[in-house]
Amino acid sequence: MLNDLTSAVRPALVLTLLFALLLGLAYPAALTGIGQLAFPHEANGSLIREGSRVIGSELLAQRFESARYFHPRPSAAGAGYEANNSYGSNLGPTSQALHDRVKADVEKLGTSPDASRPADLVTTSASGLDPHISPEAALFQISRVAQARGIEIGAVRRLVADHVETPLFGFLGEPRVNVLLLNRALDTLDRKGARTAA
Repeated sequence: MLNDLTSAVRPALVLTLLFALLLGLAYPAALTGIGQLAFPHEANGSLIREGSRVIGSELLAQRFESARYFHPRPSAAGAGYEANNSYGSNLGPTSQALHDRVKADVEKLGTSPDASRPADLVTTSASGLDPHISPEAALFQISRVAQARGIEIGAVRRLVADHVETPLFGFLGEPRVNVLLLNRALDTLDRKGARTAA
């Protein structure tokens, strides 16, 4: 009886241990190694550094409120743009709270001579951390940014055009602009002295 039990349990324990080692250690270690060798930047979170200091990630939106910067989509993640608290608002189209928030955001945006008011500047993404805006949302903000920095509007427009990312393989996804990368390029442009002739 004991021998029968041992012979039945032993294969189960051996297989459990084998698959724990294979799928719990070997497989993750192999994928981590491949990721580190083939795509080290992406495998480590697409972090953006200034010297030794991490200032953000290409994959996560962060708050920009100054008129000198392009603004991302609104965020419902925690108090806004909290990477450890990622979620959408879960408010439906009949929600008065959603209606009031969007109305306030629309009024705060105002108008722009460069483009019509884009929907993605007043609507949140599902995660609340979408790092991209549409090219139209970037164009809408050009006048404000150029005026706040005293930079030629044409230079800002070219900077936006240079930062439009095309759909993957030409058809997967939409054209988009990474706000953090655009704002870093804007700071570089500003340091180079692309000023208006005022």
